Formats: sequence, structure tokens, C-alpha cells
Amino acid sequence: MAHRKLITEQDILNIILKGKRKLEISGNELITPAAKDKINEAGIKVIKNTNPSGISKSIGPFYKFKNVAIGSDHTGFSTKKNIIGYLNKLNYNITDAGTNDENSCDYPDFALKVAQMVKSGEVDFGIIFDATGIPSAITANKLSGIRAATCYNEFSAKSAREHNNANIIVMGAKTLGEETIKSILNVWLNTEFLGDRHQRRLDKITDIENKYK
Repeated sequence: MAHRKLITEQDILNIILKGKRKLEISGNELITPAAKDKINEAGIKVIKNTNPSGISKSIGPFYKFKNVAIGSDHTGFSTKKNIIGYLNKLNYNITDAGTNDENSCDYPDFALKVAQMVKSGEVDFGIIFDATGIPSAITANKLSGIRAATCYNEFSAKSAREHNNANIIVMGAKTLGEETIKSILNVWLNTEFLGDRHQRRLDKITDIENKYK
């Protein structure tokens, strides 16, 4: 059984202290009697949102969904440009989040843009390139609901989708060749999330996000 979040009277008091009058729930929470009393007393509006992150838990393999955001820093610019051309031939609708040239820039800026578009539902998934595929994944994963996976071969791409339901793939333009990147990307695009026990584990990650955000 998935863990159910407990909402206490103190949680409601914290909402009130922040000047808010709205509580969003997924329907899987346990609200204590004292919390319910405080909700009624303060006139808090309870809104049921079954998908608070705005991100689908499982939407199938990404080849079925054609809206993608792609970004990179200067080290991944050339690779990004080539992959955009490759994806255009596969009829994807591409939003280029930058960078727009090979001048030195900061990877967090572009990783954040891609992650924000995925989180908002503006696109179905994201692709990011930097030198190693590590720092942009770290950046993107700061947003709740984002599961950015650094993939370095076909197996890691398959696992990222089957087990982790990753919604952003990050690859290292300085550590992988272009044909290898295409092969990894194809596996990622054509692999579906398996759900079941893997969803239970992702739910635990979501609980951690909600607790510490």
C-alpha cells in the first residue's frame, strides 16, 4: 500500500501563517480531525488535484508524444543542433530552450528552462546536453516532479524509462559520439514505464519532495 501523507493541524496553521486560503490535495491524504476543524474555522478551501505536479505518471513511450523541449550549454550546442535536425525528420515538435551559439554560458540556465516546460506540461518531455550529462541533471531535478536521468548507454536509457519514468534525458556531448547519442535517444523514446512496484518507489520519491521542498 502506498504511503499516505498525514495533514495535521500544524500544517493548516502553517498555511494560514503564509496568508493562503487554499489546500490542494491528491485524495490520498489523511487529514486529522483537528486539521479538519481548523480548515472549517479558517475557511480554507480544499481543492482535490489528482495530479498536483502537472506531470503524468505514465504516458507511454515518448515516440507517441511529439512535443519536446531541448536545451544545452555551449559544450552541447553543436550536438543539440544536430539532434534537432534528427528529431525534425521524425516529426517532433521542438522547442529550443537555448543556448544559441558556442559562446561560454551557464548550464543551469538552460537546464531550468527545459525542466520548467516539462513541469508545466508545455511539452511532453525534455532533452538536455552538456559536457558530461551530470550537472544539467542535477539542476533539472531541483524541480518537484522532474525526473531527469543522465544516460550513457542503451541500458541506462531503457532503465530510466522502465523503472524511473524519467521525463528528461540528459547526455554528455563531450563523452558520447553523435551516433551513440542517437541510439541512446531512440531506446529512451521507445521504452515505456512499467509501473507496478516502480510506481510505488516513485511515490516515495514524491513524498520526499513534498516533505523537504
